[in-house]
Amino acid sequence: MIEYYDVSGCYILRPWSYAIWEVIKGWLDAQFKKLGVQNCYFPIFVSKNVLEMEKTHIADFAPEVAWVTKSGDSDLAEPIAVRPTSETVMYPAYAKWVQSYRDLPIKLNQWNNVVRWEFKHPQPFLRTREFLWQEGHTAYSDPKEAEEEVMNILDLYTKVYTDLLAIPVVRGRKTEKEKFAGADYTTTVEAFVSASGRGIQGATSHHLGQSFSKMFNIVYEDPDSQEKKYVYQNSWGMTTRTIGVMIMVHADDQGLVLPPKVACMQVVIVPCGITAKMGDDDKANLIEACTKLEEELRKQQIRVKGDYRDNYSPGWKFNHWELKGVPIRIEVGPRDVQQGNIVAVRRDNREKLIIKSSEATTTIVTMLTKIQEDMLSRAAKELNDHKKICKDWTDFCLQLEQKNIILAPFCGDIPCEDQIKKDSAREDAADSGAPSMGAKSLCIPFDQPQAVEPNDKCIHPSCNRKPKHYVLFGRSY
Repeated sequence: MIEYYDVSGCYILRPWSYAIWEVIKGWLDAQFKKLGVQNCYFPIFVSKNVLEMEKTHIADFAPEVAWVTKSGDSDLAEPIAVRPTSETVMYPAYAKWVQSYRDLPIKLNQWNNVVRWEFKHPQPFLRTREFLWQEGHTAYSDPKEAEEEVMNILDLYTKVYTDLLAIPVVRGRKTEKEKFAGADYTTTVEAFVSASGRGIQGATSHHLGQSFSKMFNIVYEDPDSQEKKYVYQNSWGMTTRTIGVMIMVHADDQGLVLPPKVACMQVVIVPCGITAKMGDDDKANLIEACTKLEEELRKQQIRVKGDYRDNYSPGWKFNHWELKGVPIRIEVGPRDVQQGNIVAVRRDNREKLIIKSSEATTTIVTMLTKIQEDMLSRAAKELNDHKKICKDWTDFCLQLEQKNIILAPFCGDIPCEDQIKKDSAREDAADSGAPSMGAKSLCIPFDQPQAVEPNDKCIHPSCNRKPKHYVLFGRSY
């Protein structure tokens, strides 16, 4: 899926992974356009003056900003930043474009790259110094319309995970500590990786309120009062991290397991039983049967490939395509051709089925749908089995060590959240990404497990503040 590169933290996305991003991009782009969002492109470079206009916002990114300081051998008069995100790139233009209420709403999105020079250990897809994403930036005169959009976008992100990637997510709102810098609030979808017992942020949709419009003076004239008013803004984004989440949720010890809806190739056909003693006619009949099946499947819009390479054995091919995670492998041998059968093997559970050749296309279409459903069902069970409700601190720490994520009553106070992370960490925690790291808040789930009762206390034993809601805690990527 990737090739390593000589710049640390940067990776080459090979076609097998980029094809997944293209499916996500194609689906999301169509949905954005239904909402009236238009695509655009802004420069990758940001001047120092503009970047520092929003001090609070950029403070969170400051350690990760990459700077261009030279042009050839000459020093630049002022360093130029490579965008870590595009609020400060786009909003000066918004201030020029918005003069009247008739200029609103602005609904723009760009598919682009950003650079965040992480100092932590880079990980392919999950934490890279350059990554691909879409970032939407919108501006409204009506705050209700803006807030409706926040949830509409979050719904789309949810569907990318559940409908395309077969991954269940927890929808919620970030705590004050974890929300996007400069936002009124941040909504999120959080996934769970059972192998490591850790949560991972899937995508976020932020309501920025008027904080950025006041900073960049994005105002319009109210048609009734003729007063200057600040716009209400949102920003929202999903990245190539989605591919990493998919790999970790579904893969097994034999390699990738790809959900059919995003797989670059959904079916591979492998001719079997070709030997040196086989006659040319028998061999031709076998290959013809495979190519005919390939054509029939392709007519059903199935992404299919026949592997007719004669320098590899069928066993080698089985292992190769299993490693790559192709959802269905079809095996066709001379006896199968004579009997009018094919053998189909599911990658997700290795179930082997003998199918009549005459029923192959309809059966394979049904199988692909079933594989997608089963993968989501298994992942949902893993998530639900590892989601625990805790009101006791000792139990909280125990559940954390057992690779669970925890729903606990929490006061919402930032210092208290810092203390929870510190006190739930094991002493051998090497860094913030280690398996022994403490629990952080993942989100305040919209779907609360139960109401906070009058006698409930905040999960941290030293906290005397009343809990506001149940918060999902866990170790995180």
